[in-house]
Amino acid sequence: MRAEPARYGDRMHSTTGVRVWSVARGVMALIMLAAIIAQLSASLARATELDRDVATTFANFFSFFTILSNLLAAIVLLWAAVWYWTKGRRGADAEPAGLAVALASVSTYMIITGIVYNLLLRNVELPQGSEPIPWSNEVLHLIAPLFLLADVLVAPLRRRLSWRSLWAVVAFPILWVIYTMIRGPLTTNPVSGDPFWYPYPFLNPNSPGGWPSVIIYMIGIAVAIICVGALVVWWGRRAGTTDEAASAVATATTGASKR
Repeated sequence: MRAEPARYGDRMHSTTGVRVWSVARGVMALIMLAAIIAQLSASLARATELDRDVATTFANFFSFFTILSNLLAAIVLLWAAVWYWTKGRRGADAEPAGLAVALASVSTYMIITGIVYNLLLRNVELPQGSEPIPWSNEVLHLIAPLFLLADVLVAPLRRRLSWRSLWAVVAFPILWVIYTMIRGPLTTNPVSGDPFWYPYPFLNPNSPGGWPSVIIYMIGIAVAIICVGALVVWWGRRAGTTDEAASAVATATTGASKR
C-alpha cells in the first residue's frame, strides 16, 4: 500500500520544519528591525532639516504602538531563533514558558496592529514627523502582522499556556494607554506646535469627538486585544505541548546525554 503524504502540520514539526521556521523567525526579525531603523532615520533627518526638536521626535517615534509592537516582536522572534539553535534542537519538545508567553503577547499586539491600521488608519496621516517609507510601512503594518499570525497558527514547539497568561498578554497595552494619555497633554507637537501630542487621532481628546469618542475607541480596542489574546492562548492550548510533556522530554534527553 502507498504511504499517505505527511500532513502540513507534521512536516512543520519535523526537524527540517523546525529549523526552517527558526530561520524564518530570525530573518523576519531582522527585516522588522531594518524597517524601524529606516523610518526612524527618515523622521530624525526630517526633524533636523526643519529645525524641529529632535529629542521629542525620537520620543514620539517610540510612542507609537506599532513601533513598540514591532520592536518587541523582533526581539522575541530573535530570542526564539537563538533559543532553538543553542538549546531547542537538543531534543526539546516545547519552547520555555517565558518565551511562550512572550510569543503569545507580541503575536497579539502585531495582529491588533494589522487590524487597526488596515481598518482605521491606512489612509490617515499620522504625526510621525516625516512621510512614511512605503516598504517600511508595509513591513510594519502588513507583512510582519501576517507573519506573526502565521507563527501562531503553524509554529512548531508551541507550549500550552494557562489562561492566567492572558493577564501578561494584556499588561503592556494597558501600560501603553496610561503612558500615552499622561504624556499627551505634556508634549508639544514638534510639527504643528500644538500643546499636546497623541500618536493616533482616535486617542486625541482634543479632536471633535472629545473624550466620549476616545473612551469608546479605548473600550473597543481593549475588547479586541482581549479577544485576540484569548484566541492566541486558546490556539496554543489546542496545538501546544503541556509543561508535563515538555519536562518529560527534557528529562529523557538529559538522561540520554549522560549515558
